[in-house]
Amino acid sequence: MRKAIFASVLAVTGLSGLDFAAADPNLTSEQIVKHFVDETDLGAKRGLCIGTTEECSRDQPAPAGLDMLINFDLDSAELTEQARANLDEFAKALKDDRLRSATFVVEGYTDASGDEGYNDRLSERRAQAVTAFLLANGIQLEKVEAAGRGESNPRVADPYDPVNRRVEMRIKIQ
Repeated sequence: MRKAIFASVLAVTGLSGLDFAAADPNLTSEQIVKHFVDETDLGAKRGLCIGTTEECSRDQPAPAGLDMLINFDLDSAELTEQARANLDEFAKALKDDRLRSATFVVEGYTDASGDEGYNDRLSERRAQAVTAFLLANGIQLEKVEAAGRGESNPRVADPYDPVNRRVEMRIKIQ
């Protein structure tokens, strides 16, 4: 049986050139906590699936996403001022008692620009940049892990669309 259930997703997209007020987060820590608490039962319910891991995961409904904008420049893993403001709120949310049992996988993605090897490395650097920011803001190492996913799993049909340059945080419940 799987040890962790991927219960909900927070997508952090890399969209440059959008007109947002500088350093104003688009979600508050309370909204983030509420999303993850509402979308998951955080261990309050237990279930058992008899079958293969593939069969059991296929029967799970897709979690609702929560979009938080993080701006990456093209070919960059450097966090912008806007990204830092949003991640400040995410760090506050992770410190909330209601998420104390939650751990997150920070998954970096790219668009299809560049070769596969380059995109794999860039996506890993993006995930590590977000993870490093969270660690520097008091989040414990055991609460987050970074993973690069390259250009896999695009959010939109056009593989070159900038919306595919993103980081997603996936909550895991032990």
